[in-house]
Amino acid sequence: MGTMSLTMENLGLIRQFPYSISANINLHGEEHHMVEELKFYKKNGGCSIVECTSLGLSRDVGKLRKISKESGVNIICGTGYYIDSTHPSNMDVLTQEDLVATMVRDITEGADGTNARCGVIGEVGCSWPLTDSEKKVMEASATAQSETGCPVIIHPGRHTDAPTEIIRVLQEAGGDVRATVMSHLDRTFFSPEECLDFAALGGILEWDFFGLEVSGSPWQSVSTDMPNDAMRIDMIQRVLQEGYADQVVISHDMDTKHRLMHYGGHGYSHILLHVIPVMLRKGISQDDINKILIDNPRRWLTFN
Repeated sequence: MGTMSLTMENLGLIRQFPYSISANINLHGEEHHMVEELKFYKKNGGCSIVECTSLGLSRDVGKLRKISKESGVNIICGTGYYIDSTHPSNMDVLTQEDLVATMVRDITEGADGTNARCGVIGEVGCSWPLTDSEKKVMEASATAQSETGCPVIIHPGRHTDAPTEIIRVLQEAGGDVRATVMSHLDRTFFSPEECLDFAALGGILEWDFFGLEVSGSPWQSVSTDMPNDAMRIDMIQRVLQEGYADQVVISHDMDTKHRLMHYGGHGYSHILLHVIPVMLRKGISQDDINKILIDNPRRWLTFN
C-alpha cells in the first residue's frame, strides 16, 4: 500500500484505486470537514447517519457524539466486531457470553467510556468462508439482538453464497432476519435472480457504494466488475418490481478521504442530490423512494 499523500495530481489515480494509498483510508483529523459536510447534508434533507465502525476499527463514540452535536445530524453508532483480522488478540479465550455482555453494555449503558449508547450491532464482519471466530461473533451478535431488540448490519464475505450462509447462522442462533441488513450487495450479487433469492429470506438488502464508481472491485484479487450508480438503480428497480420495496436501503459507505467534498468527492449528500433524481427519471415512484430513505431505516432502527 502506497504512502503518498492526496494531491490534485494523483486524485484521478486514487479515485480508480481508492484503497491503494494508506493516507486515503485514514479519516482521523477530518472531523472539521465532516461537520461542515454533514451540515450540508442536513441542509439537503438528511437527518441521520448509521456509523458502522465496530470494535477493532478505532471506534470513538465520544468523537462521534461531538460531530453529531456540532452538525445537528443524528449519528447511530455501532457495536460488535468486524472481520477476523481486527478481532482482539484474546478472542480465542473470550466466550460468546463475554462478547454478548460487551455488546449489551454498549447498547444499554454506553460505549467507549461515554454514556452514549449504540443503536446498531455492526458492521459485523464476515469472511468467506466464515472463520471460527467470525462464527462465534455472529452467534453472539444474534444473541445480543435477541436480548435487546437492537438491529444488526452485516459485512458479508466476498462470495455470492456468503449472505445466505450468514443468515442461516444468525437464525439458528436466535437472530431476527427481518431486523438485519446485509450490506455491500453491490459487490456480492451480480444478477437480479441472486438478489431476489436472497430477498425471499426476509432480510433487508443494502446497496451502499453509491458514488463509488470503479471498473473492478478494489478488494478482490479475482477481477470483479463493479456496477455504477445507474446499474445499482436498475438492480434495485428490479427488486422493487418483484414486491420487495419494504426490504431495501441504500447508502454511500463513506470510509475514505477522497469521497469527502473537501477532497473532490461527492460527500454525504450524493444520494439526496444526484441519485434520487435518476431513480425518479427511471420510473421508481416517490412512494418507493420514501420507503427506501425513510420508512425502512426507521423500522429497522426502532427498538425498545
